[in-house]
Amino acid sequence: MAPFDLHSRASGLLLHPTSLPSPHGIGDLGPSAHAFADFLADSGQGWWQMLPIGPTDAWGSPYGSSSAFAGNPLLLSLERLAGEGLLPPEQVGAAARPSTGRVDFARAWEVKEPLLRAAFRAFERLDGERRAGFEAFRRENAGWLGDFTLFTALKQRFGSALWADWPPEIRRREPGALERAREALGEEIRFLSFLQHEFFRQWEALRGHCHRRGVGLIGDIPIYVSRESADVWANPAIFRLDPEGRPEAVAGVPPDYFNSNGQLWGNPLYRWDTLRERGYGWWIARLSAAFRFFDASRLDHFIGFTRYWEVPGGAATAREGRWRKGPGYDFFAQVQRAFGRLDFIAEDLGDVTPEVFELRDRLGLPGMRVLQFAFGGGNDNLHLPPHHPERCVVYTGTHDNDTTMGWFARLMREGPPHERERALRWLNHSENEIHWEMIRLAFLSRAHLAVIPVQDLLGLGTEARMNYPGEMNGNWAWRLREGELTETTRARLREETRATGRLRG
Repeated sequence: MAPFDLHSRASGLLLHPTSLPSPHGIGDLGPSAHAFADFLADSGQGWWQMLPIGPTDAWGSPYGSSSAFAGNPLLLSLERLAGEGLLPPEQVGAAARPSTGRVDFARAWEVKEPLLRAAFRAFERLDGERRAGFEAFRRENAGWLGDFTLFTALKQRFGSALWADWPPEIRRREPGALERAREALGEEIRFLSFLQHEFFRQWEALRGHCHRRGVGLIGDIPIYVSRESADVWANPAIFRLDPEGRPEAVAGVPPDYFNSNGQLWGNPLYRWDTLRERGYGWWIARLSAAFRFFDASRLDHFIGFTRYWEVPGGAATAREGRWRKGPGYDFFAQVQRAFGRLDFIAEDLGDVTPEVFELRDRLGLPGMRVLQFAFGGGNDNLHLPPHHPERCVVYTGTHDNDTTMGWFARLMREGPPHERERALRWLNHSENEIHWEMIRLAFLSRAHLAVIPVQDLLGLGTEARMNYPGEMNGNWAWRLREGELTETTRARLREETRATGRLRG
């Protein structure tokens, strides 16, 4: 791993690759990603943080992935495939479309899939070192890759059916039935393996470019995985499932800031006792996969490792849940034995108890502080800058928040009077500059690391919000427009970074 340290004073930007500008309907790992890495470096930033990079669900959610190990093939750059001779450049150019500023995930796949299949056919005609590398990749990743590609091919064959509704011999993973399926679906499995091979190659090129420019990558590890994932289908013994493969209990959170009914995530819960008996092997493999992509990762819903909200399967809302004890330090002791350094950010937001902070501090992990949460409550609000420890990461907002401009407009319009007054005391109120005031407040914090969503850097309103927690539609789609990150913005960000002692390089 590259020597990037979460405990050194620095700053960075939060931007998911799907939000990059590109000519094919969705951001990708091609030229715009490399250009964004250059923008980060030239503005003195040390980190690029993003959301999970696995295949998304039907709504485009990176938190509903069909694999905790695979990359999202929609992020493949057609331009890079053309540059390697796998696609005619004119064909890639003909598929280009003007950016609308929003991702249409279904349309992006309609554009990309035929070209990715054409690239695969061209690849199959190659021989020599490139083909040997592909076969080596398949052997080295046979476990998760074999499960993921077979699961995906079966999903295509059985349409929209849940895997619990597949033929019993496939659902139960009877060896003979799986072997027959692999034979019948061999060509599609090989294509899906090719997509993963190319994703890993393009990611390695991007990460190498980031490292050469002095930029580290921060990923995001959701604590839970999707019910409709290769992980659950291939490892049913470690999840709370009934004999038919349906969840006995699912994940969520109780009523909170974002939703008065709580959030019913629906992910199957773990059998932590079984995982403990197995030395947490699946989790160790999952974290190892994350380190293959990232220099550090945010542990989503960190509180779930101390206690988690258990909702009965079939419940209408998360209100019907109850708290259960998580694996605690025992889990992280195994992780520490496996990896040594724990390059994680603990997402310690929500219904936090002293046990959460004790576990975080025992592990020496930075927690999170969010400035949009700072101005409510009393003077002991942990998100207020005077209460920021050095060992934390401060954000103006996260992917689950409104943008700073949208948040501030709503606060001034309908927020509680004491919250409005406190915000105005902390921020030098200027309607057009409030995002820069929040950035400066974050950068002035004692926190070792400050991370700013790109939407806040640009002063965008609620229309640029990434996610509304608890809602299915309309999320994850915001995109940068070409040229939106200007030289003026770069220069101002660099100066703010330099003035607050966060400049990298």
